[in-house]
Amino acid sequence: MRGKGLTCAALALLMLAVPSLAEPSDSFDADGYRSARYRAPVDRDPRPAARLALPAARLLTPGKDALFIDVLPAMGGVRDAATGKWRLGEEHLTIPGAIWHPEAGRSDADPLLWRALADTVAEARRKRPHLPVILFCRTDCWMGWNAARRLASEGYGNVWWLAEGIEGWRQETPLVPAEPVVVRPE
Repeated sequence: MRGKGLTCAALALLMLAVPSLAEPSDSFDADGYRSARYRAPVDRDPRPAARLALPAARLLTPGKDALFIDVLPAMGGVRDAATGKWRLGEEHLTIPGAIWHPEAGRSDADPLLWRALADTVAEARRKRPHLPVILFCRTDCWMGWNAARRLASEGYGNVWWLAEGIEGWRQETPLVPAEPVVVRPE
């Protein structure tokens, strides 16, 4: 049994040391965004954005001290292209005070949905130029990572990724039902 344990430990260390064994290269697109298997442990920071520790995030009041943006998909939901409204398949719970931009954390996010998220940030920053922006989804989910990285790469400063997402937040504070942002067609 001891020999088997050492073999498993050695294999785990090898997988961490050799990225090609730990993460298939086809899990990322050419720009470095996670494009497959979004629900997997995240092993890097979303540079040029940075990770925000949960205790630090809890010091902020969402919607007041910082703009919290949830990018989880609308599970079983469909967006009506004509009206921009979402028809949800199930209720989504999020951090109180957060804004929900479903699907904006995919590597190939619909440009209209991504622009709506960026417009939300730009509008908030017109009033408060240095307002922190915190993007999140779930624990072990790359969508918040993708969105934080993309937003910071587009030149927005003070962009953070909350790795623990809704699961980490709800350990101490209940989540609330969310309504997705309506993204009207152009």
